[in-house]
Parts: sequence; structure tokens; C-alpha cells
Amino acid sequence: MRPLPIEPVAGTPGFVRGVSVIRGLATPVVDLQALLKNSESSPSFGRFVTLKLEDRRVAIGVDSVVGLRNLDGAQLGALPPLLHDINAELISSFGTRDAQLLLVLRAAHLVPDAVWASLAAAETVP
Repeated sequence: MRPLPIEPVAGTPGFVRGVSVIRGLATPVVDLQALLKNSESSPSFGRFVTLKLEDRRVAIGVDSVVGLRNLDGAQLGALPPLLHDINAELISSFGTRDAQLLLVLRAAHLVPDAVWASLAAAETVP
């Protein structure tokens, strides 16, 4: 989807740009480039990609979306022992598709629990 306005939230990691109202719900926005490169936030996004895991939603800010593909679980594997220390909280598995590297992020763990709690509290206020 096209990016929507983002409201900054104090106390979040640098890769969490803030919160955007998406389909009527306050949704944290994660800057994928800042997250993966451990760098400063990007100035703007070309698109949002929304992810839903159980009752949590997050929007990932990206430059563009090249396409959508279904993945077979057989294409993904656990991280090899040499990579276990890179950031187990960030990457859950990796694999390949058409000779390109795939990383599967632990999206629900990217946003700190305190941010999820404050969003849940804000949604229950009448």
C-alpha cells in the first residue's frame, strides 16, 4: 500500500519510525533498511507492507515491492551455527528462491513489548 502519515513515538528503537493508522488500527511502522543495515532511518518510503501475526500488526516501510510469491516451507531452513550470534531476535530462518537469498524476520519481536502495550491501551480508551 502507499505509505500513510506516521506519528513518532518516543522511546522506540531507531528502526521503529512511529505509528500509522492503517485500516482503522494504530500500527507500528518499521524501517526495513534501518533495521537490516543497523543504520539511520530512511527519509521516506515508497510502500508499506503490512504483516499480521495473531493479534499483532506491523507495517514494514520499503522503497518498493517487486512482487508477491508463495513460499514452500522446504525453501527455508534454520540459521547455520556460524550465524546464530548475528541477531537471533531479528532473523528466524533463511533460504533461497530463484538463486536469491531470503531472510525471514521475526516481525512480532521487532517492536518492543512496551510499544505493543501502549497501542493496546490506546485502542481500549473509549
